[in-house]
Amino acid sequence: MPGIIGKKIGMTRIFGDDGARSVVTVIECEPNVITQVKTSEKDGYSALVLGFSKLKNPRKTKQFKKVKEFKISDEQEAEFKKGGNITIENFEKDELIKLTATSKGKGFQGVIKRHNFSRGPESHGSHHHREPGSIGACTKPGRVAKGKKMPGRHGGATVSLNKVKITHIDPKKNLLCVRGPVPGPNGGIVTISKY
Repeated sequence: MPGIIGKKIGMTRIFGDDGARSVVTVIECEPNVITQVKTSEKDGYSALVLGFSKLKNPRKTKQFKKVKEFKISDEQEAEFKKGGNITIENFEKDELIKLTATSKGKGFQGVIKRHNFSRGPESHGSHHHREPGSIGACTKPGRVAKGKKMPGRHGGATVSLNKVKITHIDPKKNLLCVRGPVPGPNGGIVTISKY
């Protein structure tokens, strides 16, 4: 099983048998529907297309809230069939996984919040407070270098976390607990892949 799609519920803490506390993020992974099985003969590569959270008013072109493709080996093609379900029972406790989600969008931000710049002096007639400062040289080259850290859109980017440990699994409630924080807001879509 290559992976599964879930929804971030929120953060909490779990106490182990020895009393040790661990901070975890709870992800709800309802059974994903296999919408397509791509084969190397027909499509040129092997992959599974999973659908998550069926829409209340599905359309012909869109039936699920999120659709994601997971690559598989050629030997695994026969194991899966269109219309089947993928559940979290294929994961194990203490297993390392890869998480991918979209981080919270912060809108248009300045260089202090976006790039952690230092601010200027606040007193004695200084006119430099939260500005970025110099952004380039003079006549040569006569332009701003590409990739210069400047104000702009902050957040709302795809973030991947590798080697995230699964601390708890509840197959009855379709809940998966992973150690540490997960990008994005509560209710955001999270893609879980085998590491």
